[in-house]
Amino acid sequence: MITERTGLPLSIGISAANTHDSQGLEPLVRGTPPIRSRRGPRRRRPAKLHGDKGYDYDHLRRWLRSRNITPRIARRGIESSQKLGRHRWTVERTVAWLSGCRRLHRRYERKAEHFLAFAGIAAALICYRRLSR
Repeated sequence: MITERTGLPLSIGISAANTHDSQGLEPLVRGTPPIRSRRGPRRRRPAKLHGDKGYDYDHLRRWLRSRNITPRIARRGIESSQKLGRHRWTVERTVAWLSGCRRLHRRYERKAEHFLAFAGIAAALICYRRLSR
């Protein structure tokens, strides 16, 4: 899941059970819609991307830089994950909001397309509730 700074989900994807998270990064970034800003033209992609140590691969960093996205990914064995915590809690909060939906907490759907549709509906409800305040 890719979220904006305040925790609104921008892009959601699902994967198989034993798939590493780093394999889903490229499709999620490609699936991020253009972002409207208050001033200036629409942004086609985020300016930077924060990720934990599971995304620390050179090919992902090169791919992000080729798309003019600054990778803010903690390095394995070098950096502490503590500094990432100030950005990570927004994603964790959004995941908690999604797990509040009963159909998503336990995967009732057999087909992946149905589960992804319910995840999209839940994300839309989260955006609606957040923006209606």
